[in-house]
Amino acid sequence: MSASVFQRKPFLMGLSIAALAVLAACGGNDGPATPVAISEPPEQFVPPEPPSGYTPKAITYANKDMVAAANPLAVKAGVDILAKGGTATDAAIAVQMVLNLVEPQSSGIGGGAFMLHYDKGGNKLLAYDGRETAPKAATPNLFIGADGKPLAFLAAVDGGLSVGTPGVLRMLEAAHKAHGKLPWKDLFEPAIKLSEDGFAISPRMSISIAGSAARIKAQGEPGATYFLNADGTAKAAGTLLKNPELAATLRAIAAGGADAFYKGDIARDIVAKVAKHPTKPGKLGLDDLSGYTPKVREPVCGVYRVQYRVCGMPAPSSGGIAVLQTLGMLQQFDLAGMKPNTLDSVHVVSEAYRLAYADRALYVADPDFVSVPQVGLINADYLKERAKLISMQKTIGVPVAGTPPGVAAVPGKDTSLALPSTTHLSIVDNAGNAVSMTTTIENGFGSLQMVRGFLLNNQLTDFSFTATDAAGLPIANSVQAGKRPRSSMAPTIIFNASTGDVEGVIGSPGGSAIIQYTTKSILGMTDWGLNVQQAINLPNFGAQTNATTSIEKGSLIDTATIRDGLKARGHTVAQSDAFTSGLHGVIYNGLRADGKSGLLSRNPGAGTYAGGADPRREGTAQGNN
Repeated sequence: MSASVFQRKPFLMGLSIAALAVLAACGGNDGPATPVAISEPPEQFVPPEPPSGYTPKAITYANKDMVAAANPLAVKAGVDILAKGGTATDAAIAVQMVLNLVEPQSSGIGGGAFMLHYDKGGNKLLAYDGRETAPKAATPNLFIGADGKPLAFLAAVDGGLSVGTPGVLRMLEAAHKAHGKLPWKDLFEPAIKLSEDGFAISPRMSISIAGSAARIKAQGEPGATYFLNADGTAKAAGTLLKNPELAATLRAIAAGGADAFYKGDIARDIVAKVAKHPTKPGKLGLDDLSGYTPKVREPVCGVYRVQYRVCGMPAPSSGGIAVLQTLGMLQQFDLAGMKPNTLDSVHVVSEAYRLAYADRALYVADPDFVSVPQVGLINADYLKERAKLISMQKTIGVPVAGTPPGVAAVPGKDTSLALPSTTHLSIVDNAGNAVSMTTTIENGFGSLQMVRGFLLNNQLTDFSFTATDAAGLPIANSVQAGKRPRSSMAPTIIFNASTGDVEGVIGSPGGSAIIQYTTKSILGMTDWGLNVQQAINLPNFGAQTNATTSIEKGSLIDTATIRDGLKARGHTVAQSDAFTSGLHGVIYNGLRADGKSGLLSRNPGAGTYAGGADPRREGTAQGNN
């Protein structure tokens, strides 16, 4: 297969109104289950992080270890930590702290994260849940206005009302205690130095600021001065930006551990910022911060094509479940024979997405509050039956949720959104330990509330704004005190099903489309025998809970032949310039027995590890030799 297959047409800039925002629905846990058709609402939103171009990336090789993440400065911090003998967890902490500085629109210590960790020595895979939680004072009508109607989305986002209890630092501290090697304080040094010395604003960061400039200005200080020029325009790419307040915050956390953030002066300042917002005060309290506890959960795993064991995050993320559902249905089709970037492959994969999203929409929420049929949703026999609904001649259209084993619930239809302000990092260390971590503050620049040099999340807007649907049925993903909102984050680790060896580490930002981006890359590295960079480069496309199939505008599948072919099969086709994935992956490098690149390879050649970074963002992959 020639390299030209993976080249992209010129990137078309601009914002599409028909972008990535989706309706996501969930069900309650009482009464008999009934298949329900879920369709997206007519309202569409401009993606909070605008596209910033397409820059081709070369695959990277290294012998000892590998880091793939969203910014070169963050990658360097992780690689340097690995060179000092740090573990994958150590490197992940260093990477996250630098990303907080250089990619503040996407993630940071004011947000949350999900992390898969594989301990090579103990042969143990764990899922760390650092998702934000709703404050103890939150009620199901948190986002209901004085008129009794749900607030408009941006009216709910910007301010203190949307801020959930940040979870990423407690989660990283727990992971470090279990899997770290270098001292905690050493892992903050790269970010502290960059904060004090300054860094050059990247093109993507400048474009993101420009896209949110009016919102930033409206929220006032300190964000307005930090991100904007005196005339209210975005600070340009290349501008040296220093953040001494963040440096001081990170020094406190480095010295005092996560307690320095969750208790004391920093916690008081966070609560004051949220509670004293002039128009949208929030409910976050000191006891929410001091009482936050990360969760260690069992990953969800499934075998694909006999050879691959694919593992991901369980609920409250829907990502791992939906990826496994999609793969489980696609096992019934000869994708290798269809080849990538063809009408048949776009059609059948989109149909599998529809069915997975319909189930996701109905059943997935925080399992500590509702019954989530995780085992049933990824049951092989159930998925085989679901796959029978897929015809190669005609689209399903609006999908209907199935009834997986173990379900006895009448769900309520939900209108919660999942927006793509997130980042992903993949790391493998010299001992073979692996981290796949997706981290977020939710909307672009989160709630726009800046405290001590960092931004606070708006994660509570991932909940349904109403507690019941039009029929009066309870919505599973509604606001409840202490509850974690549903997510689409899908950090993934792929194993050799026979030997148990790690074969690949992959994941992406992108809101609800994370599921599609991650699945696309897995298909590329398995069915289509592509290396990690080629798999990441594949055009983005997908479908969710309606009859629309979106394809990446300007990509190799954005052709009259494919568009007309999909329409002939009943698809409504939308060309989207908002498929801003940020895939970052690491695989064991080599050639397979069939002579193709991809997973299950053991012929190192250029290096033990191969890393790939998404050309749609500014990430890189780098390792030590």
